Amino acid sequence: MRFAATPLAGAFVIDIEPRRDERGLFARTFCRDEFRAAGLPGEFVQASVSYNIRRGTLRGMHFQAAPREEPKLVRCTHGAIHDVIVDLRRDSPTHCRWFAVELTEDNRRTLYVPPGFAHGFQSLVDDTEILYQMAEPYAAELARGVRWNDPAFAIAWPIADPFMSERDASYPDYRP
Repeated sequence: MRFAATPLAGAFVIDIEPRRDERGLFARTFCRDEFRAAGLPGEFVQASVSYNIRRGTLRGMHFQAAPREEPKLVRCTHGAIHDVIVDLRRDSPTHCRWFAVELTEDNRRTLYVPPGFAHGFQSLVDDTEILYQMAEPYAAELARGVRWNDPAFAIAWPIADPFMSERDASYPDYRP
């Protein structure tokens, strides 16, 4: 695996190193020792799937509050997404900055989202599925969000008029 740092400290895009032959390919998507060597969690305790019927579906921007902030790996297993993270760490030099990467079934990339970041995505095609692996169990009472179109972040989304839940559309303005 290749770990590429993003402009936001602690966040990485992880590319596989496939071994190809006439049958197809084989590649690791996770290795505890390699993750630890890169300074990332070596254990993930929960996995979830998000399936999105429609192109333009937007989910986010979600995070889990302290004391159970939720580091995660995000990978698109079918389809394609525009994946976005926002640094909400108040003491960070990149506070309120965002980063986006396209994750697709073809590029097989993974995004590591550190604790203290909000995460969201927009599906670029119909029938898109995303796999999440979390290093902290989900705690409903600590689930939070920031609005996808909050002027504090000015995120550029690829598809206008997204299809989204009322909850995600109605998060309040972020107060830095």
